[in-house]
Amino acid sequence: MPNIVLLGTCDTKLDELLYLRSQILESSSNDSRVTLVDVGRSPVEHEHINISQKTLTSQYTPQQDAKEVGTLARGEVIKYMIACATNWLRETYERGSKDPTKAIHGCVAAGGTGGTSLAASVMRAVLPIGFPKLILSTNASGDTRPVIGETDITLMYSVCDVAGLNYLLRRILANAAGSIVGMASAYERLTSQEANQEGSSQRKKRVGLTMFGVTTPCVDKIRQHLEANYPIECIVFHCTGAGGRAMERLVKEGVLEAVLDVTTTELCDQLCGGVMDAGPERLEAPLKAGIPYIISVGATDMVNFGPKSTMPERYANRQLFEHNPTVTLMRTSPAECTAIGQCIVDKIKKFGLRKELVQVVLPTGGVSMIAVPGGPFHDGKADEALFSTIKNGLIGTGISLIEDRRDVNDEGFAVEIAERLVKAMDLSR
Repeated sequence: MPNIVLLGTCDTKLDELLYLRSQILESSSNDSRVTLVDVGRSPVEHEHINISQKTLTSQYTPQQDAKEVGTLARGEVIKYMIACATNWLRETYERGSKDPTKAIHGCVAAGGTGGTSLAASVMRAVLPIGFPKLILSTNASGDTRPVIGETDITLMYSVCDVAGLNYLLRRILANAAGSIVGMASAYERLTSQEANQEGSSQRKKRVGLTMFGVTTPCVDKIRQHLEANYPIECIVFHCTGAGGRAMERLVKEGVLEAVLDVTTTELCDQLCGGVMDAGPERLEAPLKAGIPYIISVGATDMVNFGPKSTMPERYANRQLFEHNPTVTLMRTSPAECTAIGQCIVDKIKKFGLRKELVQVVLPTGGVSMIAVPGGPFHDGKADEALFSTIKNGLIGTGISLIEDRRDVNDEGFAVEIAERLVKAMDLSR
């Protein structure tokens, strides 16, 4: 019987939340349980509210930071209720992970921008990738990056405001109910199956790979080689900013057991102001986890921007390449490549928990499909700045550094770097 958590501000959305609750039960023929959690500003009493606002603010307050919610400004109320609800959901999720009879299988919310921000923050903080998360939101048709982040929150646009039941909102709430019931039921079934396989000899090792369009041939070959010859399944991440963050998060969650970071282009965007920035913590999770980790420099010849018309003025005279109508690439300069190389070195030195499991592989024949000799982004001086910075920076660290004269998309390079990871994972045939 799936147990679904329903987050909502009952002081402003009670009727809508109760209708969503009733539709969840009806969609599952009453084979689901709903735990309605009130995250509103003002306390509300109702028989179907399972976790009241008073319970959250009295038993799940941030440590040594209890506040009177009614005295806070609206923005501060949201921050405070995020903290309280996060503490409750974390305790509930962890309890269920130890006792299947108390497990939760889905989380749903409905609201405007404030309620969306609140629910999304709680979901992102607690619930792992792969756990069903759905928000019916007035904000779902705008810029959703701050809501979703690197997670798999599903957003459904409410079309009309979640403010009074009407013909349209009832239909959309019913659709949301059917969606979360379906997701929660599938999650319950799959987690039960996975629990039986976990620890068995049948379970394959999970390896993270990072890819961009200009490194796709390499990563495709690595994936095919690993999965055809070893008990490995590969999870490929598109390095769009969110992709790198998602990979790092799955390392923290213990999902990935090794990483072959072919494509570290997100560092370029982070350092140069591109649009595919994965944040300042990129590369750190695998190093901190002490898992087998191979780092390469795929697509570090480029910074990503939107259409040419959106290019920052300071880069107007730089070498550009129109990847497609919505993506413009800028060739990294020697100075920028030095900074990128130094960033890689600094992170390895600072965060490498088990340096014997870290390797750096430099494809000196070209770091991307368009950086090979004759390609539009071929720049020997920039590449040399990158390579020499990394080589000199890792002297005396004990980190294995390999210089390979082939380009990153050479089939032999792909197979060899894959075999290096296999050896580090102690899976050699």
